[in-house]
Amino acid sequence: MSRTRLTLALALALAFQSACASHEFRAEPITLTDQLGPDGAYAGIRLLGAVRLNDAQVDNLQVCGLSGLAWDEDASLLYAISDKGAVFHLRPQFDSVGTLTGMRLVAAYPLRDPRGRPLEPPFSDSEGLAIRNGENGVATDAELLVSFEGKPRIVRYSPDGRWQGEETLPPVLRDTRNYRSPNEELESVAIDARWGVLTGSETPLRGDPQGQIRIFAANGRSWNYPLGDAPGSALVAMEALPDGSLLTLERAFVAPLRPLVISLRRTELTDAATRLKVDDVAILDSSQGWLLDNFEGLTRYRDRRFFMVSDDNCSAWQSTLVVQFELLPTHSPAILH
Repeated sequence: MSRTRLTLALALALAFQSACASHEFRAEPITLTDQLGPDGAYAGIRLLGAVRLNDAQVDNLQVCGLSGLAWDEDASLLYAISDKGAVFHLRPQFDSVGTLTGMRLVAAYPLRDPRGRPLEPPFSDSEGLAIRNGENGVATDAELLVSFEGKPRIVRYSPDGRWQGEETLPPVLRDTRNYRSPNEELESVAIDARWGVLTGSETPLRGDPQGQIRIFAANGRSWNYPLGDAPGSALVAMEALPDGSLLTLERAFVAPLRPLVISLRRTELTDAATRLKVDDVAILDSSQGWLLDNFEGLTRYRDRRFFMVSDDNCSAWQSTLVVQFELLPTHSPAILH
């Protein structure tokens, strides 16, 4: 082989090696802001580490577009779903004081239809995630509840993506004509000890007032949830807490050159079907020095600690960020009960 051909072969080998490496899963620690003190406290939360995940590929499934999270305490796994119809099993890594420093990818599975086939558009736009039996002392009986856009529904899955059946939805949520667009449907799902499965559309339903979401229980009961003041606010995730309250995640995006605002808020579903009282826990604004992206997934980890994840839309211009934070005691007085 001539020197020219050898050089070309080496260059091609290095390029191939580099391309393969780009598909290996990596999690890089990052800082969301330099403005916090040593304790990481801001408003009603304390930041406990953040990582950026690369756009990797495993078993022909791309680790991108992550829009829902659920923590399985029994299996010590963080489940993440993508809006391409896949579920990933992740294992968080921490330093000696509990700060999130990394993430390991354990497994990846496609979500499947009742006949066992991987979901395809328009049925594959999985958005919200909740878990049953994730903290009952049995490591093998978890059930994932996934909410969808495009074809609005809530489906039960095994952690490896096998279809287990569908949850009952109120009639108003089954009809696609009641949504403002196919991309503004069932973005969030949660399981409440009292009210059961909860869900809500990303933006107000057709005919509902602007700036107000209806949160629905499976039996059709609903509560009026006022969105935050940031222009373009949308409800993208919620988590039912042990004290009976609801932690919500809102994203406000208007245009690429406008600030991105991520809001953590808290409310309580009351017996009276009236307008809910919603308190701000922490408002993160990109114009104030925060490194933010399209945060859409939220899950409780342990005690007052939570994870949230950003959906990068599988775009090279965005990032998949996983953040661990803690609710400060003033915003979570009875959460451990």
